Amino acid sequence: MSITLALIRRIDESRRWRHAIHPQPTRNPMKITVQTQVRSNIDAVWSAYSNPDDITQWNSASDDWHTPHCRVDLREGGTFSTRMEAKDGSMGFDFEGTYTRVVPQQLIEYRMSDGREVAVHFEDGADGVLVRVVFDAETENSPEIQQQGWQSILDSFGRYVGTSHGAG
Repeated sequence: MSITLALIRRIDESRRWRHAIHPQPTRNPMKITVQTQVRSNIDAVWSAYSNPDDITQWNSASDDWHTPHCRVDLREGGTFSTRMEAKDGSMGFDFEGTYTRVVPQQLIEYRMSDGREVAVHFEDGADGVLVRVVFDAETENSPEIQQQGWQSILDSFGRYVGTSHGAG
């Protein structure tokens, strides 16, 4: 076998292995939507969703998880990193991405580190602010599990804003 052919085969094997470890997003991934109605004003809702000090207070799907630290550079091209951990220290991960579009008090779009995309819509109304999150599903967990997890976090957000910022 020629050196060139052997090299091509190694490169091909390396690509297949890399894609198995870091799967590329599908062209038309399934979209999942979660939402909550927050009985507060748009200023309080926007601030709580984008301020790292606030995010560490509400960003968990259950009481046995928490967010010990968070970094946010909320601008197009800016990045974020949120550390999510089990309170007992048994597991954790960094939720990271890059903001692709920011329209103050209306929309935050970002691309997660795995390539999936998320859009967070803020709709101000007479009964408060509707926060709707639309995200690309991943392939490791069922859509139902993903929806439940993201909905739990968004519900935690709504409770936090309602308690800490009042129905302004």
